[in-house]
Amino acid sequence: MTKIALLLIMLIARIFPLLGQSMDKISIPKFNDKYSSYVKQLEAGQTSIDYLDFRYSFIESEQFILASKKFKDHNKLRNQIISEMTNKEYNNVIRTAKAMLTINYTNIFAHKVLRQTYKIIGDSVNASKYYKIHFGLLNSIIKNDDGKTCSTAWPVIQLDEEYFILQMIGAKLLQQSTDTTDGLCDKMDVDTEDGEKRTYFFETSKIFEGYRKLGMK
Repeated sequence: MTKIALLLIMLIARIFPLLGQSMDKISIPKFNDKYSSYVKQLEAGQTSIDYLDFRYSFIESEQFILASKKFKDHNKLRNQIISEMTNKEYNNVIRTAKAMLTINYTNIFAHKVLRQTYKIIGDSVNASKYYKIHFGLLNSIIKNDDGKTCSTAWPVIQLDEEYFILQMIGAKLLQQSTDTTDGLCDKMDVDTEDGEKRTYFFETSKIFEGYRKLGMK
């Protein structure tokens, strides 16, 4: 084997691991704002933050505008990850979930997937990290109030959060409407797993703030 061929083999051997590492890594937004700072903290394992403020900071960040432009890509990644989970392609699941979080780090579904997947493959450190972020985000919504009226509605910043919570509690959506009697809310009439009909309210002022920022409302 010539020296040139040997050098090429050594170079390729070094490049491929680096490519793999980049695929597994969440890109921290480069903006000098609160959202970017929060993402950097969380990825470093500093999970004791104000998650409600973190979620609100996403709407205020320039990353929110970039994420809106990648909405279709984000949905494609979500569909992809479901297929990878079904096929137990755990390395691909992790890569896809992190690609989702690079776009929108407040996505609760992606953090839940990482928590579950790292637990399956025996990575207790990352499983613990994403467990804390997953439930930090979730509790910043449902721990604020009971969601039974518009005045005690659960505060959301994106529609995905509404459907994630309904799925989490095993509720099947029957009808969605808007309630403005005491704020700005989505009113969700649902069937529960025990066969009861209930109504949950989500406070949506931040969603419309986001729409205005994008010039949609």
